[in-house]
Amino acid sequence: MRFLRDMNPTVRGLVAIALVAGVIVAFSAESALSVVFLVLRIAFLVALVLFVYTLYRNHRYAISLWSRRSRWAFYAAAILIAVDLVVFFWLPVRGLNAVAFVLVLALAGLAMWRIWRDEHTYG
Repeated sequence: MRFLRDMNPTVRGLVAIALVAGVIVAFSAESALSVVFLVLRIAFLVALVLFVYTLYRNHRYAISLWSRRSRWAFYAAAILIAVDLVVFFWLPVRGLNAVAFVLVLALAGLAMWRIWRDEHTYG
């Protein structure tokens, strides 16, 4: 046990990952692992949706005081981000699709930030 305790933490972590990968390969558990991965992806998406909904519930009164154009643009950007994330989670994102995902996410986020900043200017 002293050997493991004195081992470099990075090496110890890599050994643990190699052991887990070896057990998965030895027991041919790749299909079970893919099912677990799918369940974790769905759980992460649900957690993300609940987090955004909680933010909306906490700030919906302030958003309702904004101009109609700002509300529409803000909600449209939020829906665009949601659709972008759902596509990211369900379709393989490689090459130009990955670039498009990042650009849509960044531009919609920038639009939401600009609207929020413009509506919270007190001067």
